[in-house]
Amino acid sequence: MGKAVSKGLKYRAEVLIKELPDKFGKDFEKNKVSLNELPLGLSKTNRNILAGYLVRLAEKAEANN
Repeated sequence: MGKAVSKGLKYRAEVLIKELPDKFGKDFEKNKVSLNELPLGLSKTNRNILAGYLVRLAEKAEANN
């Protein structure tokens, strides 16, 4: 089972998806690179969790459309 995503990371993910929708999508590796380019000050673990959560949000948004 994976790690739980904290409320803080969920909030960051939602803000990033709203402000930069073209930078993030369903590709985990691309999301990791995009997160590295932004000055967020994330640890490696939190970056990976956030990248995975962004994938989940992108898939959820696509399913709703």
